[in-house]
Amino acid sequence: MTPTAATAVPSNAFTRRTADTLTMLRDSGQMKALQMIEGPMDATIRLRGYGDVACFCSNNYLGLANHPEVVEAGIEGIRKYGAGTASVRFICGTFDCHERLEARIAEFYGVEAAYSFTSCWNANEAIFPTLCEPGDLIISDELNHASIIDGIRLAASIKKGLHRTVYKHGDLEGLRQKLADAKANPEITGQRWVVTDGVFSMEGDIGDLPALRRICDEFGAFLVVDDSHGTGVMGKTGRGTHEHWGMKGTAIDFVTGTLGKALGGGAGGYIAGSRQGIDLLVQRGRPTLFSNALPCTVACSADKAIEVLMREPQRVDRLRSNVEKARRGIRSAGFEVLESPTAICPIIVHDTAKAIAMSKRLLDFGVFAIGFGYPVVPEGHARIRVQISAAHTDAHIDALVNGLKRLKAEASR
Repeated sequence: MTPTAATAVPSNAFTRRTADTLTMLRDSGQMKALQMIEGPMDATIRLRGYGDVACFCSNNYLGLANHPEVVEAGIEGIRKYGAGTASVRFICGTFDCHERLEARIAEFYGVEAAYSFTSCWNANEAIFPTLCEPGDLIISDELNHASIIDGIRLAASIKKGLHRTVYKHGDLEGLRQKLADAKANPEITGQRWVVTDGVFSMEGDIGDLPALRRICDEFGAFLVVDDSHGTGVMGKTGRGTHEHWGMKGTAIDFVTGTLGKALGGGAGGYIAGSRQGIDLLVQRGRPTLFSNALPCTVACSADKAIEVLMREPQRVDRLRSNVEKARRGIRSAGFEVLESPTAICPIIVHDTAKAIAMSKRLLDFGVFAIGFGYPVVPEGHARIRVQISAAHTDAHIDALVNGLKRLKAEASR
């Protein structure tokens, strides 16, 4: 059918609306710029146009991204296995380095099995569409990571009759009520699932896993935790948010996480839990059935990073000490920082343009910390998210604090 003049979409509609959006972002000071790093990720990085700056926006929580053993393991991996897997896992994309990595992850959490993905985003896209069925109910914290949200949406679009809902952030009574309501809903006949971040990446607060576990047990629900920002950071030995709460890894039905933050910072993600669940993911998980396996070089470097963490838990102590120093320093500079035991220190400034302008000014002072605004966080909640690493020295933290003090002085003129 030939469209009429009234219904035809102009061939340049995309061009016009995209130009309008980009112009609005530029004019309002919200345009993001990609900063080019010309060397390895570390506590100090070389940034194009700025030279050496102290990096406070990386997820390199344990300083392992440029650790000599981790780097060498990756180099040896590419020598031994080549540049790529060239296949999905079930054809010819499973190498013995994947087997070693997944055994290491399972050992790290103290669970039966683990399975790796090219990112935690892929892991969160796999878990619910694969493990859930029509009649199930998924209940998600409203501040969960975007990958969890998209994974649940994808599951609901594939599995018609799969129910989903959201509870207010940290509202345990609200969660309990939703599970109680589900018992009276004749359409919800299958498994109940509760999913939360362990550490919420924008706020830096943590999920109350013991309380969530009790509620899940009360209603026969499974508990799924994305601990991407908790693994390597939380708990005495860096096992994650469950260890922070004094829980065993088996207290969480399934953990999803990333290899791209504390565990070497390369790339990749994983799901850890029961052997039965992992076996089903191997058979039915579309992100590994239809996409190449994790590159072997990354599998090797991540495996070494976990080995180093298990061998050197003092890195977690160093991180914790640095976090305390940084939080004291931020407050001494005249800024409020959200309280948290995590390595994420959000400085709320509300306005997106202001957050971006402040982060640009900090770069002039040799400090790299990114301003976040909409759509990463809701309108009116823009912030500078400062992230601390075990690799930071007192001199790095002093540079951060002095930069913030200069910002405050300039703002008061």
